[in-house]
Amino acid sequence: MPLDLSADPAHLTAALIDIASESRDEAAIADAVEDALRTQTRGFEILRSGNRVLARTDLGRESRVVLAGHLDTVPIAGNVPHRRETSVDEGDVIHGCGSVDMKSGDAVFLHLAATLDNPRHDLTLIFYDCEEIAAEYNGLGVIERELPDWLAGDVAILGEPTGGLIEAGCQGTLRVAVSASGQRSHSARAWMGDNAIHKLGGLLTTLSEYQPRRVDIDGCEYREGLSAVGITGGVAGNVIPDESSVTVNFRFAPDRSVEQATEHVRDVVSSAPGGEQLTVTVTDSAAGALPGLANPAAAELVAAADGNFRAKYGWTDVSRFSALGIPAVNYGPGDPNLAHRVDERVPVAQIDTVHRVLRNYLR
Repeated sequence: MPLDLSADPAHLTAALIDIASESRDEAAIADAVEDALRTQTRGFEILRSGNRVLARTDLGRESRVVLAGHLDTVPIAGNVPHRRETSVDEGDVIHGCGSVDMKSGDAVFLHLAATLDNPRHDLTLIFYDCEEIAAEYNGLGVIERELPDWLAGDVAILGEPTGGLIEAGCQGTLRVAVSASGQRSHSARAWMGDNAIHKLGGLLTTLSEYQPRRVDIDGCEYREGLSAVGITGGVAGNVIPDESSVTVNFRFAPDRSVEQATEHVRDVVSSAPGGEQLTVTVTDSAAGALPGLANPAAAELVAAADGNFRAKYGWTDVSRFSALGIPAVNYGPGDPNLAHRVDERVPVAQIDTVHRVLRNYLR
């Protein structure tokens, strides 16, 4: 059935959940969103690019707000179609894959596009694909490369789940492989070898004792973390290993650049006992995003949400907007801790709250 954008955002959330849209299989939901925008909205220029649907007004307003949300979900786990029930603890709740991440946020954006008369800002809506898989496939990245003018704006709101609170900016992420080399030998004659795994012991102790920074930026406290998240090594049960590696993930506050974060990790590794024997190789990185809450358009959004905001600890696509000089926040219904779970669910009350706040902000 066609999407009804005038329907209550909770009903629209349920309808979006019922359109399966695992990453790389978003054609059906993109078709439905495009058709609904073309037939049920006025004053929007609408563009389809692959499985990405874009719409924007040109009303001559002094500012432009970008509303961005991804259409894809993680693999379905028996949780489509949706299920709606009443919980003693949570009230009216919608269950289903993508209910939190992030079809409820998409539903609010689509409903506003169809029902908001005379907005005080020009609006750009971006619905994109492949957010839940490797960054090289991310649809917002494709738009940045191929249609960069569509990302222009004074503030961007990403509909990621935030429990109905504004989560400003995001932390950066860096992954490195810390490797040690040694000499193989038979474990019965261990003194003839040089155990690569043992060389990582000092680093593991250093990481376990690491004291992360807490940084306040625009009233948002970001908490860093430096953790071993994987380890490899070993040849056989009777062989002293000659190679071993630890994967380290650094979640860093947005006042550091990727280069500064990399230098910090190298300093930590070199300060560990035996660190001079270890090799550090960067395997993945993404810059954080400053909250930018001092920007007038962002400050108005915070005011509309009654001043309820906090820092975003995880990395999100707000970083892409921040890199373009556009203040960006995460704001959407749903507990982010429930994203990707089989029991993923969103309280209708949170959908209503986000809808009310954004309507008041935009109209």
